[in-house]
Order: sequence, then C-alpha cells, then structure tokens
Amino acid sequence: MRGLVHQLRLASLCALLAAMAGLAHGQAQAAARAPLVVQEFGPHSVALDGAWEFHLGDDPGWASPALDDSGWAPIQVGRPWEGQGYRNATGFAWYRRHLFFAPATSSTGSGNGGNLALLLPAVQDAAEVYWNGRLVGSYGKVPPKAKWYIVPWPQMLVLGPAAMQGGTGVLAIRVWKAPYAYLSSPDTGGLVRTPLLGSAEAIAGLKAAAEYHWLKGRQYARGLTLLCTVISLMALVAWLRNRRQWMLFWLALYTLRPLLLLLLDHPGTTWRLSYGLIGIVFSLEDAALWFLLLSLLGLMENRRLVQWTRVFAVITIGLQLLEGSLQLFDWTRAPRFFLLADVGLTVPCLILKAYGVVLIAFAFRKRLDAVRWMVAIFALLANLYTGMGGITDLGERWTHWTIADKISATLFTIGGNPFDGLTVVNTLLLISIVYAVWRYTGEQNRRRSALEQEYRSAQELQQLLVPNTLPALPGYVVTSAYKPAQEVGGDFFQVIPLPQESALLIVGDVSGKGLKAAMTVSLIVGALRSLVETTEDPAEILAGLNRRLYGRLRGGFVTCLVLRLGAEGECVMASAGHLAPFLNGDEVTLPSALPLGLIAEAEFEKAAATVGIGDRLTLYTDGLLEARNAAGELFGFARVAELVAGKPDAQEAAESGIRFGQDDDITVLTATRLGARVEATTVLSAPVLLGGVAIPIS
Repeated sequence: MRGLVHQLRLASLCALLAAMAGLAHGQAQAAARAPLVVQEFGPHSVALDGAWEFHLGDDPGWASPALDDSGWAPIQVGRPWEGQGYRNATGFAWYRRHLFFAPATSSTGSGNGGNLALLLPAVQDAAEVYWNGRLVGSYGKVPPKAKWYIVPWPQMLVLGPAAMQGGTGVLAIRVWKAPYAYLSSPDTGGLVRTPLLGSAEAIAGLKAAAEYHWLKGRQYARGLTLLCTVISLMALVAWLRNRRQWMLFWLALYTLRPLLLLLLDHPGTTWRLSYGLIGIVFSLEDAALWFLLLSLLGLMENRRLVQWTRVFAVITIGLQLLEGSLQLFDWTRAPRFFLLADVGLTVPCLILKAYGVVLIAFAFRKRLDAVRWMVAIFALLANLYTGMGGITDLGERWTHWTIADKISATLFTIGGNPFDGLTVVNTLLLISIVYAVWRYTGEQNRRRSALEQEYRSAQELQQLLVPNTLPALPGYVVTSAYKPAQEVGGDFFQVIPLPQESALLIVGDVSGKGLKAAMTVSLIVGALRSLVETTEDPAEILAGLNRRLYGRLRGGFVTCLVLRLGAEGECVMASAGHLAPFLNGDEVTLPSALPLGLIAEAEFEKAAATVGIGDRLTLYTDGLLEARNAAGELFGFARVAELVAGKPDAQEAAESGIRFGQDDDITVLTATRLGARVEATTVLSAPVLLGGVAIPIS
C-alpha cells in the first residue's frame, strides 16, 4: 500500500512539473510572438531581431495587417532559413513582424518624427516589402521578371511617417529564393541578415557606413585591378606593334581578368549576368596562363605539348560558353535540368585547371633561370589553390566538405583589407610574370638589335654586289631595275664587259628571301667573276657555277640566265631553270634545264638569237611574273608579254609589277640595239642601302 501511495505521489509530481514546463513554454512562445516594442530611437536604429512569423508559399493576402498569423511558424532573421528546418526550400516565403511604438517616443523632441525607414542588409535572393499592407519597395525583383544580385548590398526603404505614438504596424516581407546552382553555398535562403528600423536619416547613415566598409575592405583588390589593367593595355599595345610576340597578347589577356571580375562581381551586377560570364572569364584566364607558361618556361618547341594546350584551351572555353548560354533561358522553370547541366559543364573545367601543373612538371626537366623558376613555383601554388578551392568551394553544398573555409581563411589584414593564401600567391605570381615578361622582351629586343645589325651588314655587302653603275655596251642602250621585297634580296644581275666589244648579261634568282638568300647571292657573284676570267661560254659558266653551289644550298636552288651579246647583234644564251628572255614581245625558246645546286654534274645547252637594229631584249626574274594584286590574281605571262611588247625600259617594267602588287624581289634588265654611230647609254635603277633604309636611285 505504501508503495502504491509513493507511486501516486511521484506521478502527481511529474504531472505538476510537466504542466509548469508547458506553461513556461507557452509563455515563452507568447512572449516571442508578442509585438516588438519600439522605444525612442532618434539618431539610432532598432534591430528587428528575434522571432518573426514565417510561412512558405505565396498569397497576396499575407501582406494585410489584419491577417491572423498566429498559426505561422516562428523563425529567426539574420540566419538562412535552411538552417532552421527548411532545407532545399526555394521559391516564395513570407516573413511578418508586428511592431508596437511606445507612447513615450512622442514625448521628446528626439522621438520618432520624420520618416520611418528600413535597412535590408541582404536578402536571398529578392524581396518585396509591405508596411501595413502597402508595397513600399523591393530588394531586386521577384518573379515573373526576377532580378537578383551577385553581391549583397544594403537597401534602404522608406516606410512613411514615423509618428505612431502608442500605435502598431505590421511589416511583411515577401521573399523569393532562386533555384540552387552548383555555386550555391550550403546554407542559404531568406533574410540572412537582420533588418534595421529607424529614422530615414539614421538608416541613410548606416547604409553609407556599410558601403564605405565594403569599399574599404577592397582597396587592395581595386589597386591591384588598376595595376593589372594598365599592364594589360601596355601589353596589348606592344603586341599590336609586333604581332609575332604572342606572349604579350597572352599577358594582356591574363592581366585583364581582374578588371572583368570587378565588373562581374560588383554591386548592381545581376546574378544571371555574373554567373553566365564569370566562368568564361576564368577559362580565358586559364588559357592565357597556359600559353604564358609555354613561352616563359621554354616549352614552345614541344609541338605536342603546344597542340594539347590548344585543345584543352578550346575545351575549357567551349564548356564555359555552353554554361554561360544557359542564362539566356529562364532556367528557373526547369531547375533540375539547369543544375545537372551546370554541374556537368563546370566539373570538367575544374579538373582541367590541373593542366597548369602538367606544364610546370615539363618545365622541371629544363634548365631555367631563377626568374622562370619563380614563375613556375608561384604558378604551381596558384593552380593548387584555385583547383582545390574551386572543387571544394563551388561544390561545398553537395559534398559537405569544409576544407574550402580553411583554404580561404584570412591570413592577415592590412588597413581593413583581408589577405588569404590565394590573394598572396596570385599577387606573387603576377609580379613574377610581369618581371619575367620584362626580362624576356629585353632579351628579344637585344636579339632583334643583333639581327638588325646582321641585316645592315648584309645590306652593306649586297650594296657592293649590286652594280651602282653599268658599263657602256657599244651599240646598245642598257637599262636595269632592281627592287628587293625586303631589306635584302635574293635576286642578282651582272653586266660584265668582254673583249671584242661584247658583254655578258646575267640575271638570276635564289630560292627564299631575306638574309640567307642575300648571303647566297654574295657567293654567286664572287663565283661568276672568277669563272668569267677563264671562259666566256654561257653553258660552261653555268656548269662551273653549279659545281660550286652543289651541297651548299641546304635544300634550296638558284635559277640563272647567262647571255653573251655581241656588238653586231649576235646573241648566245644558256639557262638553268630561269625564265626565258623576251625579244621585243616574243619569248625566246630555250632548252629546258634544272636550276643550279640540285645535282652535282649538270649540263646546260646553248641557244642562239639575232638582235636587229631597234630590237629589245628583256631579262627578268619571277618577282614580276608572280606579282599579286589584292584580289589574289597573278601578274602572269600574258601581262608580262603585253608589257614588254610596248618596249618599256627596266624601270617602267618593274614599276608595273610593283603597282600590281609586289610579293617578291623584282629585277629587270633590258638591252636595245642601236643604229650606226648612235652613242650607247646605260640607265641603272637600284636601291642604295644606307643605315638599313633603301633609297632608290636612277
């Protein structure tokens, strides 16, 4: 019996304690749901914290102050709703808060006079604000024309006259959360920061202070962006002046990234615009960095590596373009498809970021100087940081990894500017790249100066080889024109007097252009002068010249025409693959033959012709024949035949080819037979090369 009584007493005590606990909980709920009492705030503000009434869904009637929201669930503002039991909730939800303005606030001069205003520090993602059932403003735009921003930015909304002594008001906020993307953080949604209430003057001051604090914390980033922009413009201008220096182009693209990110990660930039373009910017930065590494680390000679770099650059840029194009559609109506496409296009790009490490691994096989080692090390660290940060941070919502917080943790702060590991490494990488490029361009300039000096030497040598005067040929008017396509040319001609008032006219063309061709010309002219001392026969001269050139041209060849002209019009000629001369408007028929330098023992046949009084011989190189106009047409044999039929001198013929569109060296040599007792003349048109500048003389 005593045991039964004891159990009854214990049960009664438990029931009493439960009733007391229930009463306390009910009182706590009632206190939580009670209107927030707003005392006098004057120059200050009131944080609208604590429990608000919350309801998922959407109904325009929920803005009404007469709505009975006692059945709504309580929720804390200043925290995302996902952490408060509403996991994966998107779309519309409503927050409501009842306010009571204490009568004491109307008794002082610093009470609630003027306008009442609300500060919304941040909302995820857009909202409309209703005060006593009246729409007073919005944070972004809710559907059907949704607009939300990439950077949370404080928004000030004026509610109306503040003098409400002893009165009440209802603040209702209609919030819209966009569907989740791969970039979404683990905990999102709703009023993620506590709204503030106060006079319009106080709220305006708080808004300005928040904006100042935001800008102050980004001074270093803004300064670095300005520096990178200046470097980018300088590199772009330098590349436009010398299009062969592709490294300058990649430097301009790489250093343009901070400016593009500033425009995309700035208050006022919509989330869809930023999310659509930011991946493209990062892919362009990755490609630019890869090609910069190829140039700076001496990997450009590895053709397979260069080819793979191009392939991976096209892939990563293409994937990001596809992902960005998703923002052209209203993906909020198909969020699952968008999320799957977003993940499928983003993950391969994150994996490709590791390609920079592959390039650096190849560089470790080479002997690099200290500057390039510095670039390699900082590029390796930057790739590791961005790769790990991208994989863990962008997918943190789905992987639940927390390493991203450690990677992005602030290491130190200077003047309110936080510095994390990635900021430090990227700064050092930028400095090392700019310094390496400066060193590299200096080396290139020195090499270019040395090459220009070689060209000047070649010009001086060629000036000695190109006749600056022509010997008088009895019975003939001789004209010549030599127009190189570059600083030095591969054409050559000689007029060599012989006994018995005869002469050798020689015209030739070395395959290729530039310095190599010009040096071959010097060899040929020297050999010709030596051969003429032992023979006047055109075929023997060509055979001797072929023997001297064979094995020295490294895959090249030389065409040449040798013509012996007598005072009475007798003409003997031999060709080594050169264009046949014209006699008046008709092409002279010559035996076919290989160019010089192709086979060791070549034989050349001679042909004869007679030049009558008034007849003109025209010798020329293929620069005239192959002149090409803007439409891509060649000057061609027909135009050459029509031109020489008019018996132009050498200068006129060469100028016709230049006007048509010079693409190669042009040389023309003419000889016109005179009548008896007419004085022979010569006219030379060839450039004088002074200080690297070609000055034509006639």
